[in-house]
Amino acid sequence: MTLPLPDADALAYSEALKRRIAYEIESSAGWIDFARFMQLALYEPGMGYYSGGARKFGAAGDFVTAPEISAAFSQTIGAQAEQIFALSAPQLIEVGAGSGRLAADLLLELERRRSLPERYAILELSGELRERQRRTIGHSAAHLLARVDWLDRLPERFDGLLLANELLDAMPVHLVLWGRGDDDQTILERGVAWENKALVWRDRPAGSRLLDRAQALAAECQPPPGYLSEIGLAATDWTAAWAGILGKGALLLIDYGFPRHEYYHPQRDSGTLMCHYRHHAHGDPFFLPGLQDITAHVDFTAIVESGVGAGLDLLGYTTQAAFLLNCGLTEVLARIPVEDHRRYLPQAQAANKLISPAEMGDLFKVLALGRGIDTTLIGFAQGDRSVSL
Repeated sequence: MTLPLPDADALAYSEALKRRIAYEIESSAGWIDFARFMQLALYEPGMGYYSGGARKFGAAGDFVTAPEISAAFSQTIGAQAEQIFALSAPQLIEVGAGSGRLAADLLLELERRRSLPERYAILELSGELRERQRRTIGHSAAHLLARVDWLDRLPERFDGLLLANELLDAMPVHLVLWGRGDDDQTILERGVAWENKALVWRDRPAGSRLLDRAQALAAECQPPPGYLSEIGLAATDWTAAWAGILGKGALLLIDYGFPRHEYYHPQRDSGTLMCHYRHHAHGDPFFLPGLQDITAHVDFTAIVESGVGAGLDLLGYTTQAAFLLNCGLTEVLARIPVEDHRRYLPQAQAANKLISPAEMGDLFKVLALGRGIDTTLIGFAQGDRSVSL
């Protein structure tokens, strides 16, 4: 695949980050794990993909997320948010709010429902993205902007709804290689080295916590020799941390991924790592660091085990299609008169992309973890019972 080249300024930006990564490697005895590389490439202050100034979301960026496909996505989530507020507290934190489109449309929908949260907090570490979120909300819902706060860190205590759309997939992952070479019991960690002024792959024996996790997966999933995949320790740690923060409420996590038995399927022997650059998907994380997104699918079984093991309750898990339909996607579309073809047809087509099995409907899952909620959440009331962890 031939990928488009950046302009001179963007290329210089990427080269500066590459030098920063090379320095980190040289300062770490010539090798860093892939999770550290991914952290630097995405989040290094002022240089990483999410902390720098590159355009990321929408038609002019590198990918399009569900809130930008259709406002119906956020409007439908409003029904679930309203219920969770009633069962806990009218507070909301969105983590990793992207362009701010979800926040703007959700605030307007909650206002329509007369269920506005007392506070809509956004946890966003990127100064550039904060400003973009502020502009988006200010343009679409200026009268509600005063209700929005930006956080620098997780709160010590929280009641209400924690919302994260396409957050877990961008958390750093470790790469593990099972059973390569003469000893098919060997477990290696694939990391990054610097050789001849280029980033290259280097494998080392996996150690400590990662080794324990990889051995447990080997016993459960029996990956064949030479099997390469990811282990997302950052995502499971982040989920478990909420058990010490959440009083009464729910975490609503929306992302693409699989349960463990699908994630580590024998045929998925090269993992799920994927990069996005100007609407091109490819598999080279070393291409233009700082100018492209790097993601891995979510192992939802691991997320559930981490949350439940830390003391949270599993409140629901289903496909995005089932969740949106349960929350009233068709009713949201019905607000537009069918005879108004200019408005209705584009929205119906966009909604179909959100729920079609060939698009986002089955690949994206919705997971709810919480505490102090005994009522069935409406997003999980009905659905495909074949979706299991």
